[in-house]
Amino acid sequence: MGSIFDGFFKKGQENNEAAEIEYVNENNENLEKVKVSIRIFGTVQGVGFRFTTKQTADEIGVTGIVRNENDGSVYSEAVGTSDQINQFIEALRKGPSPAAHVDKVVVEFDKNIEEKSNFSQSN
Repeated sequence: MGSIFDGFFKKGQENNEAAEIEYVNENNENLEKVKVSIRIFGTVQGVGFRFTTKQTADEIGVTGIVRNENDGSVYSEAVGTSDQINQFIEALRKGPSPAAHVDKVVVEFDKNIEEKSNFSQSN
């Protein structure tokens, strides 16, 4: 089911085609669920980034968290299938919020991330 905000939030997704994705490590685990921590740098606070990230995560079907960091970046943990995680990372690279401008996305595979029952937004 769509939201009345769908058109508004999708407008900004063409803004960040050149944003860099840096992988800290490789996913050497052959598990059904992929677990990643993600840091997003750029204009990502005060622009609806966390709200739209949660919306995107819910649409894709990943679980985890998203929160602001003191250095101006946004931190997220996500758990899902490989395809879901790839789709989520790409959505973050493009910036799910139209007012956001993503410069860089840093992804680390981390099998120790606790799996959540849903995706939540904090702070």
